[in-house]
Amino acid sequence: MLKTITTSLAALLLCYTSLSTAEELVLKADAPKNYTVKEGDTLWDISGMYLSKPWLWPQLWKLNPQVDNPNLIYPGDVLSLSFDDDGNPVLEVNEDANVVKISPDTSAPVAEAEVTASEESTEMSRPEGYKKLSPQQRKTMKSTKAVTTLPLKMIRPFLTYEQALSESDINKLPYVLGANDQVKNSIKEHVLYVRGELELGASYGIYRKGKAYIDPQSEDLLGYETILVATAKVFRPGSTENNEPASVQVIDVKQEIRQGDKLLPAADGQSLPAFFVMKKPEKSIEGVIIDTTSDLREFSKWDIVVLNKGLIDDVAPGHMFSIYRNSPAVVDTKRGPVYLTDASKYEKMTGGIDGEVLQMPKEKIGNLMVFKVSDRVSFAIVTGTRQPIRVGDLIGDI
Repeated sequence: MLKTITTSLAALLLCYTSLSTAEELVLKADAPKNYTVKEGDTLWDISGMYLSKPWLWPQLWKLNPQVDNPNLIYPGDVLSLSFDDDGNPVLEVNEDANVVKISPDTSAPVAEAEVTASEESTEMSRPEGYKKLSPQQRKTMKSTKAVTTLPLKMIRPFLTYEQALSESDINKLPYVLGANDQVKNSIKEHVLYVRGELELGASYGIYRKGKAYIDPQSEDLLGYETILVATAKVFRPGSTENNEPASVQVIDVKQEIRQGDKLLPAADGQSLPAFFVMKKPEKSIEGVIIDTTSDLREFSKWDIVVLNKGLIDDVAPGHMFSIYRNSPAVVDTKRGPVYLTDASKYEKMTGGIDGEVLQMPKEKIGNLMVFKVSDRVSFAIVTGTRQPIRVGDLIGDI
């Protein structure tokens, strides 16, 4: 089973980049003076309460040199907003607000002389070895799980397993030959035999090639979806030199396993990014949303999308983009403006629309952050929307 990753996004905004410093830190007019962190909060949500540009969160902490690791905040922490001598906003954990004071009973007023006399009398009557306890301050217990920048449960399967590979890469992968029972579709607890050498004791994902990712702009094949069908653990590594198959025990099944399904090492327990640096790309990058993990026609905040840009386009984990949609084109005719989509099929095919076709501006409808990148595609999570997002919507400068 998959192990819990508790720190993979806890410090998502820890790094402070020179690119961020060039942007103005705009505090919202209704930013709260104090805020108590709750279970289920994310750093993105909290930063959105304070900043017009939530991805500039590190600047709000960088101005506070007393904070060693500002992004490790926990449910129960009280965040306090203040300003430095230059008027720059500063957000910090208010330690005093996390302290509970234990005071003696003050339900009835007592004169200072009466208190002194009472204490002296009590001291004389106390047995030997008695230790006087004075009122102390006690810190309340906080959750040990740091608040993540984005909902970890939404992107963890993609960090751990989901891939986007070229056909040549897929063809090089080890593949399932069969099982210890003569069945065409293997299930949980079956032993599978694999063509290829595997790492003894390692966990692997078992995949099936899915749909092709096609760039709608260039019509190039960008790669293939790889569908996770099961997970397995290696107990016999195999040898290609001696023509001996590897052996794996099926651990978990999402779909029936078939002969020919491919194996890839699972990222679980291996090197996952400890944090992302949320930032604008260093150069202008424009692209298209080409797919989504949702089967819905429209999707929204925290949904996962696939972009037609990847490593070869200098896209990196943590890059922020805005989502745009082209407004419908208008034809300015003699009888007045009409939408191009309202023209008949015949008019569109023959160009028989009497008028000038005008392309309307594109409008911003949301934001997203890239969290995993392949050669020619990348996975991103939608961080906010003004209206539902669709496959075919554009990405560009935030």
